[in-house]
Amino acid sequence: MASGYKENPFADEEINPFANSRGAPQASNSQLSPLPHEPVDYDHSATVDIPLGNSQDLKKREKELLAREAELKKREEELQRKEDAIKRAGIVIEENNWPPFFPVIHHDIANEIPIHLQRLQYVAFTTYLGLVLCLCWNFVAVTCAWLKGEGVTIWFLAIIYLISGVPGAYVFWYQPLYRAMRTDSAIRFGQFFVCYSIHIGFCVVAAIAPPIFFKGKSLTGMLPALEVLTDSIFVGIFYLIGFVLFCIESLISIWVIQQVFSYFRGSGKAEQMKREAARSTMMASL
Repeated sequence: MASGYKENPFADEEINPFANSRGAPQASNSQLSPLPHEPVDYDHSATVDIPLGNSQDLKKREKELLAREAELKKREEELQRKEDAIKRAGIVIEENNWPPFFPVIHHDIANEIPIHLQRLQYVAFTTYLGLVLCLCWNFVAVTCAWLKGEGVTIWFLAIIYLISGVPGAYVFWYQPLYRAMRTDSAIRFGQFFVCYSIHIGFCVVAAIAPPIFFKGKSLTGMLPALEVLTDSIFVGIFYLIGFVLFCIESLISIWVIQQVFSYFRGSGKAEQMKREAARSTMMASL
């Protein structure tokens, strides 16, 4: 039986969206305006000229920069030559860095002293600071005694002990020990032993303060403290504190010199010092 359909039943029906309900095309009520044309004189490759100065100014600046560079290079070479000459001469430039708020001396144990000697150097530095404390406290105590009726002579002596003891201790025994630890110099060790022994003797005598060595109550030793206590308990307490400080300073100083001497003897520097002393004596006799 032949099919009665001549068209494809699955084909989509073409629908005109602009046609009206009757199938006729619907006219548009308004016309779209065309976009304006690009100007003919528009140039995409146009550049903007920025004035950079003439070539003479550029050459002049270049010459100035080259001259400055040559001068800096010359100064750098001269400075390097000076540093090399200083190193060859064995001169060490020490920059003052202690105390931090007002640098007066050069002090850098952590970077300049061998690690196995740093503890001993720190204790030795503690004895130096301890001496500064003892002399400052001695000045305060003697000032109180002077205000309580003692003579002005002891006050002037306390000032002399302070202004001579603090820099003297640094120059005569702490700095030689510091340099001896850093450079392992036998001569520096010898200077330290002599001057530090005098320091220990002063601290021991100051802790007792007999009147045969010092004038009256110019030092806060045990004997002046007992005498001052009978007149003023307040001033006597200051003198007793000074006595304790001098005793502690003496004990720590004795321990330091023992440790330094043990290191000095164990490192063989004692024999080296003897040879150097014999050599210097022979040269002097010749």
